[in-house]
Amino acid sequence: MTVTYSSKVANATFFGFHRLLLRWRGSIYKLLYREFIVFVLLYTLVSLVYRLALSDPEKRFFEKLALHCNKYAEQIPVTFVLGFYVTLVVNRWWNQFVNLPWPDRLMFLVSSCVHGHDEQGRLLRRTLMRYVNLTSLLIFRSVSTAVCKRFPTMEHVVEAGFMTPEERKIFDAVKSPHLKYWIPVVWFSNMASRARTEGRIKDSVDLQTILNEMNTFRTWCSTLFGYDWVGIPLVYTQVVTLAVYTFIFACIIGRQFLDPAQGYPGHDQDFYVPIFTMLQFFFYSGWLKVAEQLINPFGEDDDDFEANWCIDRNLQVSLIAVDEMHMNFPPMTKDIYWNDSEALPPYTLAADMTTRHARTYTHAHTHAHTRTHAHTHAHTHARIHARTHARTHAHTHTHTHTRTHARTHARTHTHTHTHTHTQMYTQVLRMQGHVCKNSHLSSARYLSERRWTRGHD
Repeated sequence: MTVTYSSKVANATFFGFHRLLLRWRGSIYKLLYREFIVFVLLYTLVSLVYRLALSDPEKRFFEKLALHCNKYAEQIPVTFVLGFYVTLVVNRWWNQFVNLPWPDRLMFLVSSCVHGHDEQGRLLRRTLMRYVNLTSLLIFRSVSTAVCKRFPTMEHVVEAGFMTPEERKIFDAVKSPHLKYWIPVVWFSNMASRARTEGRIKDSVDLQTILNEMNTFRTWCSTLFGYDWVGIPLVYTQVVTLAVYTFIFACIIGRQFLDPAQGYPGHDQDFYVPIFTMLQFFFYSGWLKVAEQLINPFGEDDDDFEANWCIDRNLQVSLIAVDEMHMNFPPMTKDIYWNDSEALPPYTLAADMTTRHARTYTHAHTHAHTRTHAHTHAHTHARIHARTHARTHAHTHTHTHTRTHARTHARTHTHTHTHTHTQMYTQVLRMQGHVCKNSHLSSARYLSERRWTRGHD
């Protein structure tokens, strides 16, 4: 019963969603047309009474009432309350779909780990998977109205082949006031343990893996049961419903077109038909209808989960997997790409057109990205080279400046030192009575006299 339209919007096109607006099954028009007709009839009735049946004093009173309703209707927090409620409902709806019990993982393990080509081995595998499907059937009977109509009593379950008459007696003999969907799980666990003892399951690790997977399957079933048992609090649903319908009732009176001759603000024209009020009703009521449809996805609405299809599919697939396909696989042969290091499956003409477009775009994008990367790399390399050259030049300049400064300092120091020693030597000569005519000796004379003095020392 689920309405599928994914293939219609597989590609984004111009006005791609407009084709969905013309569908009837599962549409908002199918859900809301009755309420919309009632709203239009009530609005029209109130408008006719105001225009044709009321006297002038009664019209003035109705106009004041309409202005009052229009003023305070906007104070009802419809958007906030309704938006939060629909978000909560959608999350619950999706979580229930995620926790639908699928036996695929269990049937893979049973088919590969429970051995035996004899009739006993075949019977064991089929019985194990029948218990798995019986567990999900008992859960679906408790949460889905469609499944409950199909299997109203346990006798119908026996007639459908999910349970044998002997198993039905054992099932009924277990006295419990609660839902007994867990009984087939116990049968499955005990039978798997006995298969390990008999050697049908070769290793304890395989047994543990099968039991763990069965516990996961049971968790999915119990989650569905929990969602059906504990729903959204009733008070919250009542608050949302009252908020929406109170707002709609206030709009029926407050959004009437009043007499333009009275000069009321916002009532300069008389359009008769409230287009935007109808749209507002359509959106708010449609929002509420979405929550109403999704709050229990196991009903019989157009977008509810097809639980009966799940039951049929799970039984058929699981029995095929553990019986006909048990250790039945094709012989190994070399594939067509055996000596090909670059395997490329063929394309049809239609697929090749799309693939060529994608390859062209990818190649152009890659080429542009490569050019951008090369330009960025060259620019970065140039910047690094410039920085390195500047640092080297600065270092060389500093080193040269330091060497020049050192040479200048050495010359200055030598000159100063020579001048100092000349003065000291002049004083010595004066003390020895050798007074020169000049007060200062030249550097050359100082040096020659110093060498003469060292030689006589």
